[in-house]
Amino acid sequence: MAAAVSLLDYGIWTQKHLNAFFEHELAVVAPWRRVEGKKAWLGWGCKRSGGRAAKYAARDGVGCWRVEDGFLRSVGMGKGERPLSIVVDEVGIYYDARSSSRLEQLIPNALDEAQLQRTTALIAAWRAGKVSKYNHQTAPLPDLPAQFVLVVDQTFGDAAIVYGGASAASFDAMLAAALADSDLPVVIKVHPEVLAGRKVGHFDLVVLRVNPRIVLLGDDVHPADVLPLAQSVYVVTSQMGFDALLWGVPVFCFGMPFYAGWGLTHDHIPRPDRRCDVSLLQLVHAALVAYPRYINPETQQRCEVETVLAHLALQRQMRARLPQAVYAFGFSKWKQPIMRSFTQGAAVDFIAAPSSEHEALRPVLVWGNKHAHLFAPQSAATALEHQAQLPNPMIRVEDGFVRSVGLGADLIRPLSWVFDRRGIYFDATQPSDLEHILQHQLMDESLQLRARRLREQIVGAGLTKYNVGSGVWHRPTAAAQQRVLLVAGQVEGDASIRFGAGEVCSNMGLLQAVRAANPDAYVVYKPHPDVLAGLRAQGLDEHAAEQWCDEVVEHIAVTDLFAQVDEVHVITSLTGFEALLRQVPVVVWGMPFYAGWGLTDDKMQCPRRTTRRNLDELVAAALILYPSYISRITGQYTSPEQVLNELMAWRDTPAARPRWWHKIRRQLMGLAQF
Repeated sequence: MAAAVSLLDYGIWTQKHLNAFFEHELAVVAPWRRVEGKKAWLGWGCKRSGGRAAKYAARDGVGCWRVEDGFLRSVGMGKGERPLSIVVDEVGIYYDARSSSRLEQLIPNALDEAQLQRTTALIAAWRAGKVSKYNHQTAPLPDLPAQFVLVVDQTFGDAAIVYGGASAASFDAMLAAALADSDLPVVIKVHPEVLAGRKVGHFDLVVLRVNPRIVLLGDDVHPADVLPLAQSVYVVTSQMGFDALLWGVPVFCFGMPFYAGWGLTHDHIPRPDRRCDVSLLQLVHAALVAYPRYINPETQQRCEVETVLAHLALQRQMRARLPQAVYAFGFSKWKQPIMRSFTQGAAVDFIAAPSSEHEALRPVLVWGNKHAHLFAPQSAATALEHQAQLPNPMIRVEDGFVRSVGLGADLIRPLSWVFDRRGIYFDATQPSDLEHILQHQLMDESLQLRARRLREQIVGAGLTKYNVGSGVWHRPTAAAQQRVLLVAGQVEGDASIRFGAGEVCSNMGLLQAVRAANPDAYVVYKPHPDVLAGLRAQGLDEHAAEQWCDEVVEHIAVTDLFAQVDEVHVITSLTGFEALLRQVPVVVWGMPFYAGWGLTDDKMQCPRRTTRRNLDELVAAALILYPSYISRITGQYTSPEQVLNELMAWRDTPAARPRWWHKIRRQLMGLAQF
């Protein structure tokens, strides 16, 4: 039987994921049931279940563990968003200043040098990641005074107010002090639902609006966006006071939250005798390192605070890439849920037809260049005018370069997409965000080292964009004295050929050009996987490829070929990039995104691309800075490193049998190509 026992409480019972935070299994039992090996009764904070846990713990002579959310909890709010941190307190609970808590006992502990350095780095990471307890807010900060004092309201009935030694009158005293302490404007952070009339706060909004010094901030802005701008912050017991301390902003407290009474805040009420002066590092180490328990969202295993902070910082960063609201045009029913997963933090409306009204109100997401002409201006001159009028232009979307196990044309869900405001990476006729990164962005040593390790992980695992193909190919013994060249075929209707090819613009044209330039080489031709699967049509005369090469290989993994060939020839195929990752020489007959930077033998030139890049910088731009990744495990944004781990696990999992509609679709696509 379980060593830790929870009460029969619906609120806790519905949160079975809490088991991951405990070394002991949790069980839900009736209070009258006797259980062998019982270690403690568990309840939620000072709520009803917490009170009942304390009652039955005293009766049974076992511990009472009070559970609450941690101070770095999750992306969103509410029961639907699993917490990534909780606190388990066998002494009290942190927000109840009437008695001690485990957090209160941890705060005065002296820190050694390693703990001091770790906590200093943690504060820096908190600021750099712009995180807080909740991290879903993407609303832009409205215009605020250049200098201001921030006053934080709380919803009426918040238990932390009473347990923090405060009352409704504390909010009046707080506002009066904020107005009297300086001549600066006072910005009052009001809960959005209070401003909308759905909840009740502690201030009379009618009275506040007539005071010329008061500015109401009712937008659902993130604490990290507003706190660094404030000259000082006034709170009763809100966690925004703790956040303000992390940002180095003076804090005035009118209650006794866990971070008050330690000599770090200006306190309106006397502190408990239990509290003494400490350093900020002691407070932060106790509150973020020693007190909470954390779960890695991608492994569901216990982890350290830095892992959760990095995950939440990434969610914040990726959610900020798009405006709060966008239109999407031309996306199939299959792609629409994928679009929603890649646009977390933004409201997406799918439109059936373009209009000037749509174009003027929000940016429009389109797939590649497929429908771009419907939204783009017709000339360079009107483009400048168009961009000036529309702060949110068209955004093109495409698959990333590490995508899935299986083909996109086979409706295999992708793990990476790119969102490009300037153009799109395969269109060499105009700049793209990726080209802009490679041409202009500085990449420091740490980013290049990360890119090198990522590349080594890809190469070591044998990963590619689609991760298809099997079987074994051996370099011909008869070609021992010849150079072996791999020529990668493409789907000839592919947009990357239309917008990135020059004189050589077909598979057979490429084969003929390679043969003419290398008459004595052993030439191997590999058709595109979509063509081999019957999902895309063969190129012109592609059935006669053997006239221009020595061998055609089909269902062989391209990584098996890279290890045995001397050179790879492409028009614009991603195979060239995948060969570069393995440091195989690449000859490029078109202008893909990876050409023009001094890493390939280019048969075409792009005058815009003048910066010379090394391989690690190319990898950093293409695989770290440019794409967005979604985890198969969490459904949230993730890192390319995690995606590689998931791809390896996916690839090693036996493939599911195709569904009936999948088989019919393949047959129909084959008939369409015929």
